[in-house]
Amino acid sequence: MKFVYLDHNATSPTRAEAVKEMMPYFTKIYGNASSIHSFGRDAKRALEESRTKVAVSLGVLDPKEIIFTSGGTESDNLAIKGVAYKNQKKGNHIITTQIEHHAVLNCCKFLEKDGFETTYLPVNEFGEVDPDNLKKSIRKNTILISIMHANNEIGTIEPISEIGKIAKENGVLFHTDAVQSIGKIPVNLNEMNIDLLSLSGHKFYGPKGVGALYIRKGTNIGALQHGGHHEKNHRAGTENIPGIVGLAKALELNINEIQSENQRLTSLREKLWKGLSDSIPEIVRNGSVKNCLPNTLNICIKYIEGESMLLSLDNVGIAISTGSACTSASLEPSHVLLAIGRSPEMAHGSIRFSSGKYTTDEDINYVIDNLPPIVDRLRKMSPLYVHK
Repeated sequence: MKFVYLDHNATSPTRAEAVKEMMPYFTKIYGNASSIHSFGRDAKRALEESRTKVAVSLGVLDPKEIIFTSGGTESDNLAIKGVAYKNQKKGNHIITTQIEHHAVLNCCKFLEKDGFETTYLPVNEFGEVDPDNLKKSIRKNTILISIMHANNEIGTIEPISEIGKIAKENGVLFHTDAVQSIGKIPVNLNEMNIDLLSLSGHKFYGPKGVGALYIRKGTNIGALQHGGHHEKNHRAGTENIPGIVGLAKALELNINEIQSENQRLTSLREKLWKGLSDSIPEIVRNGSVKNCLPNTLNICIKYIEGESMLLSLDNVGIAISTGSACTSASLEPSHVLLAIGRSPEMAHGSIRFSSGKYTTDEDINYVIDNLPPIVDRLRKMSPLYVHK
């Protein structure tokens, strides 16, 4: 049986080059980067070299603006809660969207219990935020705007540069969750007026359990965990040197390959959509076609549930998702699909394909050959489907 992995938005395999770069820091260069002996100095050197690599990859002029974390969720929490509590005397209003990752949404819900107020901006049918609506939502007590760069479920890319400009003109800090966009599409923080940006290594072929937060110099932000003076006093705890080295290497490689890889992945995405839409009636594409991650295709297939399709595809060796990996076990319909106007019934019939570096034409052909008969079989068992 052939095996096809099309769930790269959930996680990606670690690149061999990154693994090779990491290995010495597990076995030979194992010192604590805070120690002043030679073992520690070697680890510290790797830490700072990796910080510089990440800064260069992101167009950041000062590597000190890069803080390493355990991943995207911690970076989001540090950005949102750190800014909220540190700027509480200035205001208590946060602006985000209805389609954010739960790492952002649940941060805001948590803060609301502590006296903060959140405006959840709606999106259009393609999942896009209206910048004019954002402008109208800014108040005198607004301290933070947090809007994702690209949506993890439907792949829609938000107008981040325009949002950043609005935030800057109004003196409001701007955070973007760029976990799904970093390493997939070009990002230059200096050009986009971003104050804080979250990323996660395992989304771009780095290791799991390591991420980073960009914090623009001068941003007023507090720490969430307290201990030593690690990471410029922003994140106490001994740094994960092997993970950080792997993250930096994977990001560097991906950034260098973005242009050619994007063309290839876009071609595969459109081939998959055409193959499925030509073979399966009553199928709907979700998200923007024009402003979309090159690797992401989210569809709704009427009258059957996404979970049934996922399990049936898994039986023939194809791995996909019914939404974001963090909520795929939930019985609730996707909050993202509901926000773009899909009914709960249709949202339950959604599946997401997210291809990657090792996805081939043969993989796409395999999905196109296998999904239509699965849909036909499941529809014949569905009480909602009228046989034609």
